Amino acid sequence: MREIGIGMVGAGFISALHAEAFRLVPEAHVRGVAAATKASAARFAAAHDIPTHHDDYRRLLDDPAVDVVTVAVPNHLHRDVVVAAAAAGKHVIVEKPLARTLAEADEMLAACSQAGVLLMYAEELCFAPKYVRAKELVDQGALGRVYMVQQGEQHFGPHADWFWDIERSGGGVLMDMGCHAVEFIRWIYDKPAAEAVTAELGTYVHGDRTRGEDHAVATVRFAGNRIGLVETSWAKRGGMDDRAEIFGSEGVTYVDLLRGSSLVTYSEHGYGYAVEKAPDTRGWTFTMFEEIWNYGFPQEMRHFVECVQHSATPLETGEDGRAVLEILYGMYRAAGSAGRVSLPLDLTPQQAAASPVEGWWT
Repeated sequence: MREIGIGMVGAGFISALHAEAFRLVPEAHVRGVAAATKASAARFAAAHDIPTHHDDYRRLLDDPAVDVVTVAVPNHLHRDVVVAAAAAGKHVIVEKPLARTLAEADEMLAACSQAGVLLMYAEELCFAPKYVRAKELVDQGALGRVYMVQQGEQHFGPHADWFWDIERSGGGVLMDMGCHAVEFIRWIYDKPAAEAVTAELGTYVHGDRTRGEDHAVATVRFAGNRIGLVETSWAKRGGMDDRAEIFGSEGVTYVDLLRGSSLVTYSEHGYGYAVEKAPDTRGWTFTMFEEIWNYGFPQEMRHFVECVQHSATPLETGEDGRAVLEILYGMYRAAGSAGRVSLPLDLTPQQAAASPVEGWWT
């Protein structure tokens, strides 16, 4: 089977995870990276043994050796890069959330469909070994009829300053990490229709840094009388916390993604690790062992490489990313003056082009 050439757009934290993940995928070879500056692109290429680097992603798209492009840049840039990659005939992996707005998401889906390229929504939790095992338990009927799924990722804030800027991100912690929970729950339930959402959002700790929310609690009611519970936070100290609970008529499973594969560590000064997800490693932390594997990044990348090789549909598609984004829109509106919000949403073109967080303020 032919090797798949990878081009990476972005040279930040998530791109580092992707680069390390592709090292574990024998069928893939990272051919180049593009970043905002020549210096950052050069540093990233040197750190990850990538042969070419650019300060303009369009030059990366011109490389005939590149088959797949990974998009790991701030949310407001997703549309432009994905549309350009599709026009260049490249298959695309786009980081979460799919886009900043539903209007942008629809442009991206249309561009990839018209170009006949695959688009994978990069939701790694659907590939994380512990969570995959939980899904197997559900599918095997070990828990009976599952009626509630809860998932949350919580820590004390994002890795890059652009996340605080709602003009670039589209929202706060709900956009950044609540999207993980929404898609995890959809996946566990085999992606049924979402019928209604509720939400409580607040800016409790970081009001000096963002107009977005730093803690969110939300629910999703799905077809078949099933519920999803999302709790996600940028306001919780103590390092990364990522866990799920799945309740059924005949059983329950509690999944702590980190603590069963970590070292309980205390450090006054913190410690450096190229792909450590905790944004601050001072104090008590749960230091991950084989973090990339435990989060499912190599499995995710191998899956998409195989999809490209065999012209198969990815487990997580662009349409899944759009479904998540619509649910997030509903949650922001529910947390505002709307109360419980029914889905699907009936948005005007202007509303679909606005950032989701604006629904919280109206």
